[in-house]
Amino acid sequence: MRSAGALHRLLDVLPVFDGDERVVSRFTLVPGSDFDVDALAALDRSDARLLTWDEARSRTHGLVLTASPKGAIRVLPGPRVLLPHGAGFNKALPGEGSPSLPSGLDPHYLLVDGKPWAALHALAHGDQLDRLAAHCPSAAARATVVGDPTLDRLLASLPRRDDFRAALGTGERRLVVLTSTWGPESLLARRPELPAALTRVLPHDTYQLALVLHPNEHSRLGSYDLTRHLAPALRAGTVMAGPYEEWAALLIACDAVVTDHGSTALYAAALGRPVVGAYDGGDELIPGTPMAALLERAPRLTDPAGLAEALRAASAQDVRKCAHAAFDLPGESLPRLRDELYRLLDLRPRAVPVRPRPLPAPRRAAAPNGPAAYAVRTRVTGRRVAVERFPADTSLPAHHLAAESPYAGPRETQSAAVLWRRSRPAAGTPHTSTWTAGGWTARMLDELPYCGTAAAILTPERCLLRHRTAGTFRLRVEPHRADGRVMRADPAAVVSAVHSWLGSRPERTAPVTLLCDVGPFSVRAVLEPADDANLDDEL
Repeated sequence: MRSAGALHRLLDVLPVFDGDERVVSRFTLVPGSDFDVDALAALDRSDARLLTWDEARSRTHGLVLTASPKGAIRVLPGPRVLLPHGAGFNKALPGEGSPSLPSGLDPHYLLVDGKPWAALHALAHGDQLDRLAAHCPSAAARATVVGDPTLDRLLASLPRRDDFRAALGTGERRLVVLTSTWGPESLLARRPELPAALTRVLPHDTYQLALVLHPNEHSRLGSYDLTRHLAPALRAGTVMAGPYEEWAALLIACDAVVTDHGSTALYAAALGRPVVGAYDGGDELIPGTPMAALLERAPRLTDPAGLAEALRAASAQDVRKCAHAAFDLPGESLPRLRDELYRLLDLRPRAVPVRPRPLPAPRRAAAPNGPAAYAVRTRVTGRRVAVERFPADTSLPAHHLAAESPYAGPRETQSAAVLWRRSRPAAGTPHTSTWTAGGWTARMLDELPYCGTAAAILTPERCLLRHRTAGTFRLRVEPHRADGRVMRADPAAVVSAVHSWLGSRPERTAPVTLLCDVGPFSVRAVLEPADDANLDDEL
């Protein structure tokens, strides 16, 4: 392996040997890559065994697997197999190999002394075989079409879509994934401000944003600088996928993709997800490739404020045909690869089924709840209130600022018209001290003169709300039920809706039931006078 991305491809293929104690896997790092440090870290996380490069060169191997044709892999003794790397061969990197040819089809990388160094060149689509035959006939003679093991993992994991969305805290919001390849023409290099800019114009309760970066970008920058560069978007609730498996889980969970010319979007297209283009052009994308065809078909995002319209246009496009030009034989890659690899090993496969490993759910730690402070827009029409929330630094006009205690900064806390606090699990220590809902809300109104409403969120459906002039109420947020599903809005958004309704009414009577439009659905909010038991609930 030469990079973390190449390692991830190998890990997707190795289930072909499941159940066979005769096959022992060892990994080595091929020298010369700019991305080798992260490859070692990824290998360490996989718990696989490592050989030094000198050890690997000194042994004869039953099989040598690689997902990259570059580097000195060709000197390792044993039958060498070049596996699929990415979705097709869509890019040519200036200054590398033959002009206008991707490395996977380039004789510069595929031949040694005019002869192919790989005993088997595994491809994902018949068109790739035709292109390889045109550029490097001798390598094509040793090539076969097996499909794409990574796509098969996605297809096998599709039934887990609801689980993945639950892990991300998506709810009924529309999850939009921004995908960026690596290099100077990538979305992150050309439009580094786009993730944060989108969070400022998209209502938080309607959209959730996620970012999928090429593993080389994780390697190039490192987690510290990457997190620092993207801090405004991450603070606003954007989810950043890990470079292995999580990116695929996000494609399953998402509702649409915004992409540059990186081939990750072809996997999304294969799943039927709408695709919006955000590639500004350049020299890397090869005309006539599946990725070029996808970008020609997809609507283009030129301005963050135009995303909603671009998504509507993308939903009317069926981009699966573009993916069909990159992937053959869906669901068949591992059985076909097993036959080919065991042929080279001169062994008979074990009589056990071979199937892709299901993708794990995204880590909950990678899914922040959202900003600690919101600029809130509301519209009160009788007993119906529509509410939209944006990060506090949006330039859009707002009705009030709402902040979460104790996570909002001092400036937001001092300026907020609405302040809320969520109940925390009981501490596991013998000595504890905690606020009651009544005590905390009274303290906030006493300490913060600009605060008009303080709310203790006790459960997703139950709050205590204290308004500076209208009084103290218990608030019940009823879930929305439709088509056999139970959908809950963030009660903090409902608190903002109730605050606006109370401020708009010269005569405030309770009990009252309000209809609150929050994101893609509406919920009923029942407001009643609070009693002593409500005030004594512990936060």
